[in-house]
Amino acid sequence: MAEIKKDNPKEGMPLSIINYCLMLVGAIVIVIGFILMAGGTEATPENFSYDIFSWRRITLAPIVVVVGFAFEIFAIMKRFKR
Repeated sequence: MAEIKKDNPKEGMPLSIINYCLMLVGAIVIVIGFILMAGGTEATPENFSYDIFSWRRITLAPIVVVVGFAFEIFAIMKRFKR
């Protein structure tokens, strides 16, 4: 009969509280990036606004979002001693 291995109850959760806190920080950075992308005025044919092509929306916001996702990967992969 096959033997069933039981997990060690001392191991606990796979991630520590520090990992979860870092993941929360990464999620906040991602949300800030999406907020930076938002905005602009109404784009009607009579009243077109070139604000949608600003440096903040085209360059800064995507960089902030990518940094946030990279930080999320770091927060998940990093092992902290308990």
